[in-house]
Amino acid sequence: MLGHIRRTVVVVVVVFAATVLPFLGGGTAFAHGFSSTVYAKISAGDEGHIRSEVELEYDLLVVSAADSGDDDPLFRVGTAAFEAGDSAAQAAALKAHAPTVLRYVTDRLSVTARDAACQPTQVRDATIGAREGVPYADLLLDWTCAERVDEHEVRSGLFPDDEAYVKGTKTIVTYEIDGRSGSAALDAANPSFSTAQTAYQRFGEFFLLGAEHLLSGIDHILFLLALIAGSRRLREIVLAATSFTLAHSVTFLLAALGLVEVPARVVEPVIALSIAIVAGWHLWGIWRRGDHAGDLETTGRGHFSLDRRGWIRLGVVFCFGLVHGLGFAGALGIDEAWSWTLLWSLLVFNVGIEVVQLTIIAAVFPLLFALRRRAPKAGLWVTGAVSAAVSIMGLIWFVQRVTGS
Repeated sequence: MLGHIRRTVVVVVVVFAATVLPFLGGGTAFAHGFSSTVYAKISAGDEGHIRSEVELEYDLLVVSAADSGDDDPLFRVGTAAFEAGDSAAQAAALKAHAPTVLRYVTDRLSVTARDAACQPTQVRDATIGAREGVPYADLLLDWTCAERVDEHEVRSGLFPDDEAYVKGTKTIVTYEIDGRSGSAALDAANPSFSTAQTAYQRFGEFFLLGAEHLLSGIDHILFLLALIAGSRRLREIVLAATSFTLAHSVTFLLAALGLVEVPARVVEPVIALSIAIVAGWHLWGIWRRGDHAGDLETTGRGHFSLDRRGWIRLGVVFCFGLVHGLGFAGALGIDEAWSWTLLWSLLVFNVGIEVVQLTIIAAVFPLLFALRRRAPKAGLWVTGAVSAAVSIMGLIWFVQRVTGS
C-alpha cells in the first residue's frame, strides 16, 4: 500500500510538471516585478506655495518620458546610464532632457486648490537615489496656486497601465500641510485624495491596498495554500496562520520603518524557497506514511496540544513568516522612520492582508477537511496534488530569482 502511495505521488508531480511548466518559462521571476511604486512627499513651500518631492523608478521614468515626448536621445542616453549603473550619468541624462521629464511628470501628477490647477516649477536638477537597490529619480517641484486655501487635492496617474510597461502602479503620498498630516495610497481605481480627508478615509485606502496586495501576490497565496493542504486539523492551520501573521507583522513594520533592511535579491529567492519547502513537507509526509500521513502522534500537554511534527512545522512557518514580512515591506517600499501616522497606515495595510488571508482559510480548509473525512484517499490525492503544484512553482521561482532570469 505504501509503495502504491509513493507511485501516486510521483505521478501527481510528473503530470503537474508536464502541464504547468510550458506556461511558466516566460514568467517573471519576481511576483511584484510587474508593478511600480511612486513616492510623493507634500509640504508647505515658501510664500504659500505647495512643495512636492517626487521619487520615481529611474529606468521606468526614462522609458515612459522618452516615449511620451518622442525623445529618442533621452531613451538612448538614459538607458545606457542605467545599464552602466552610473548615477552621475543618470542625473546628467535627466538634466539634459529636463523639459521632457518635467512635462511627463506634471502631465500625470497635479495639485489643485478649489478646483483651480496649481502651476508646477522644478526647483533643482533631478538627483538619483535608490530604493531596494533600484535607482530612483528625485524631483523637487513647487506648485503655485491662485489663492491660499486650507485644502488641496493631489492626483496621480503616473506610469499607467496603458503605457504597457508596468501594471497597477501605486503612488504613496505622505503630507504635512494645511495643519494636517497623513498618508494616502493612489492607484487607477483611486487616483486622487484631498488633504482634508478623514482618518477613516485615509486608513480605508491602506486597508484596500493591503487586501489587493495579497490577492495580486500569487507567491503569498500559494504559501497559504501549502499551509492549508498540510494542516491535519483546524487547530494546526489556525496556529500556523497566527504564527505567520505575527512573524511577518514584526518584520513588515521594522523594515517599513527603516530599522531592518535586507536586499530584495535575498528576500525574494528565500520567499520562493519557503513556498517549495512548506508544500514539499506535506509531500514528504505522504511519501513516508502513505494513508497515515494525516495521523497525529501523541500530543503534548498545554493549550496548543501539538505533537512533535506540529511544533516543528510551526517553528518553520514562523521563520518563513519573518522573511515574507520583508517581502511585504519591500513591495510597498515605505521607509519613513518613526512617522506615527504612517505607522498606523501600515498597520491597517497589514490588517487588509490578514482579512484576505483568513477569508481564504475559511473558504478552503473546511472543504478539504470534509473531503478527508468522507473520502480519505481522495483527500490525500487532492492535498498531494495541491502541494505538488505549489512546490514545483516555488522551485521554479527560486531558480529564476537566483539566476535573475
